[in-house]
Amino acid sequence: MPEFRMIDAGTATIRAAIEGEGPLVLMVHGFPESWYSWRHQIGPIAEAGFTACAIDARGYNGSQKFPEVADYSMQAIVSDVAGVARTLSPDRGAILIGHDWGAPIVYNSALIHPEIFTAVAALSVVYTGVPTRSFDDIMKELFDDKNHFFYQSYFREVGKAEAVFDANPRDFLRRFYFAISGDVKPGSWPMNKDSSATLLEGLEDPEVFPAWLSDADLDYYVHEFEQSGFFGSISRYRNHTRDFEYLQQFKDRKIEQPAFFIAGDRDGAFNMLGAAADPIEVMRGFAPNLEGGHVLPGCGHWTQQERPNEVNALLVPWLKSLKGRVTV
Repeated sequence: MPEFRMIDAGTATIRAAIEGEGPLVLMVHGFPESWYSWRHQIGPIAEAGFTACAIDARGYNGSQKFPEVADYSMQAIVSDVAGVARTLSPDRGAILIGHDWGAPIVYNSALIHPEIFTAVAALSVVYTGVPTRSFDDIMKELFDDKNHFFYQSYFREVGKAEAVFDANPRDFLRRFYFAISGDVKPGSWPMNKDSSATLLEGLEDPEVFPAWLSDADLDYYVHEFEQSGFFGSISRYRNHTRDFEYLQQFKDRKIEQPAFFIAGDRDGAFNMLGAAADPIEVMRGFAPNLEGGHVLPGCGHWTQQERPNEVNALLVPWLKSLKGRVTV
């Protein structure tokens, strides 16, 4: 197990799992996960000559909790990430890796703080630049106004989803993890729900879970969320308009640092742009120094957990190639 440290990031106290010595590689998880989603990457990255650091984002598990929705804005979380990097690597830069919500977090951290972050890798979610519309407006147009269920619309009302998930974290996590993994049968996600439905309605609870998430792994996640609850993690979805307004000041920037990307071909978050667009080529327009874009056949949303060996075989050589090319 890595060493756990509580880090004063200036804007929040952040729990970090740390292993190894050398240039800092800072990993940011997605929803609903924790530092533990990087359990298969921490050791190999440390062995490659880096300080591997996987954090719990604010509101999650061991990190500081805040009471207001606005406390979970992109601005606040980017400040946390920058604060952790400054604390652990005050005299040189850091490399970022993010998955799911962690991908937009590391993209924006690299965009806003190029003086700190010298390279960025992400899994699952491509970078499409500073938004030109609030995602709240897009959700309303595509889903709410048509009375179609969308999970992020379900998250909008404070306390609604929390009441379900906090009451039985194991049931929520088990069904949600399975529903968007590469192991679920195509077409299993219920698509005909209206706006009054719940997220878990129609989601399968598999009799046997795929091997990539053991009973012990699920127990760990369940214990963490039993302690923290889901308010902080869900509130990330309640800041779309606030994030949109904040990011407009950076709309003329691109991510100029070396970048790297991995996704699964059965990941809806990767394919959300639709069949008409190649997501990786779209990303190149906003991250011109994208040095690798890899799609893993049969892999679902939980990229680094579902396919740890394949992810490590791609990610670690790229990290090692950065030595001598960027300031780390």
